[in-house]
Amino acid sequence: MSAAGDAQPMTARKSGPLRGVAEVPGDKSISHRALIFGAMAVGETRISGLLEGQDVLDTARAMRAFGAQVVQHGAGSWSVHGVGVGGFAEPADVIDCGNSGTGVRLIMGCMATHAMTATFTGDASLRKRPMGRVTEPLALFGARSYGRKGGRLPMTVVGAAQPVPVRYTTPVPSAQVKSAVLLAGLNAPGQTVVIEREPTRDHSERMLLGFGAELFVEDSAEGRVITLTGQPELRPQVVAVPRDPSSAAFPVCAALVVEGSDIFVPGVSQNLTRNGLFLTLVEMGADIAFQNPRSEGGEPVADLRVRFGPLRGIEVPPERAPSMIDEYPILAVVAAFAEGRTVMRGVKELRVKESDRIDAMARGLEACGVRVEEDEDTLIVHGMGAGGVPGGATCAVHLDHRIAMSFLVLGMAAKAPVTVDDASPIATSFPVFEGLMTGLGAVLDRVRA
Repeated sequence: MSAAGDAQPMTARKSGPLRGVAEVPGDKSISHRALIFGAMAVGETRISGLLEGQDVLDTARAMRAFGAQVVQHGAGSWSVHGVGVGGFAEPADVIDCGNSGTGVRLIMGCMATHAMTATFTGDASLRKRPMGRVTEPLALFGARSYGRKGGRLPMTVVGAAQPVPVRYTTPVPSAQVKSAVLLAGLNAPGQTVVIEREPTRDHSERMLLGFGAELFVEDSAEGRVITLTGQPELRPQVVAVPRDPSSAAFPVCAALVVEGSDIFVPGVSQNLTRNGLFLTLVEMGADIAFQNPRSEGGEPVADLRVRFGPLRGIEVPPERAPSMIDEYPILAVVAAFAEGRTVMRGVKELRVKESDRIDAMARGLEACGVRVEEDEDTLIVHGMGAGGVPGGATCAVHLDHRIAMSFLVLGMAAKAPVTVDDASPIATSFPVFEGLMTGLGAVLDRVRA
């Protein structure tokens, strides 16, 4: 069953060459942050290119609940009239973050240093995800949280009336944890310090600087040290959201495995903390040309020309995982069409995403005739070469948008059709996926009851 009603199965069939321009939506991570930082600034922030997937719409609704004025003016064009740092109002109702782990964890960070109480929930998938990795550092500021067993939603957070600054070393590479601590530190006096042993996506740091916060980043023997001075007055900004590399991954990878494909994907973020998949694909022999590199909205972007060609299995460096953690499911599909083994180590974080993504991909690939190996922190795919995957299975997606899109891409190049048991979660991050892919030439059919 989907999060919002009956399941919506979808089948992907072997497709002819994919051709054309794939204009993917705005970056989800930056879209969340643009709304949140806009709500914490004083004045009107204007946003263009905002991703209008359900995850981001839930964050917009949450910012309204905390007192900001959030207005949609047209497709991707929004404004946020912020209430300033420390200006959040206590919400009158439960904050429903739907499927978004990013949304709920960042918003918890925002309100944790306000003297207020808020209750958070989400869909069936989000209610399974651990929140302790965020609530534990927020407790250091003085916040208290009360959730279900295992630190799961629904959860009530009581913000600190007199917050104190924090020095915190993240125990796992997580941009969500880092960002939650920095957001809490905005309304705490003095300097809040976050130390990362492994760098993660840096959108929060970039955006904090853009909104006028006093923030310094330096490398030390401890790792990457981020120092934020609390209680600034954030200035409203004009934010142009670049296109999402995690969404671009699906048409890019489809073009790499569907014989004869040649597509163009404009304006994709090339942030070094997000581009691990593209580095990996190039190492596998992918024909990807990075054209017209430039900066948009403070983020590096490029246009991608992607063509089908032979691929080889590789061992992905485990230290690359933070820069591509959301892309391992679709990489596993590409690996199935490569020659030889693709080894993905250091990926245990996949176990606590919207689903257990290692298990979901392993079971689905096996059902489609692909040999896999796995342990707690590893996924190994034994490639079958171009056109060599049998397919012919129905794959469970476990309310996970990336699992659904990954298996649909597999079906576009497999010998027999591949069905996902529920395509409805795709709307959380890539609402135009079906239309974009069929516009390129993919064959996707909705399964009628």
